[in-house]
Amino acid sequence: MKEDYGTLAQTINGLKEDGYELDFNIHEERLVCSHTKTSLTPDEFEIDKIYRFEGMTDPDDQAILYAISSPKFGVKGVLVNGYGPSSDEMADAIIKKLHTHPEQQK
Repeated sequence: MKEDYGTLAQTINGLKEDGYELDFNIHEERLVCSHTKTSLTPDEFEIDKIYRFEGMTDPDDQAILYAISSPKFGVKGVLVNGYGPSSDEMADAIIKKLHTHPEQQK
């Protein structure tokens, strides 16, 4: 996994090449992939890498991309979340998991 792939789209594509194929969304207190019906609680996944994208010309382009894996279920995927003015409301358990990742504490 690279430190920098470029844009958000390039990073998503690069991560897919690295095996992060599922697209996760937050639903209640779970990460869910609607395509595969995979549903993970906060204790069933790990955050392998966090990528931040600054919207230099448009604040709506601000996003955080999470590379997520679940050794328990043998799956990898990505979660894209806005921040700043475009952030989505997340369930408390997911927020806690995302904010306690070791990279967030640097």
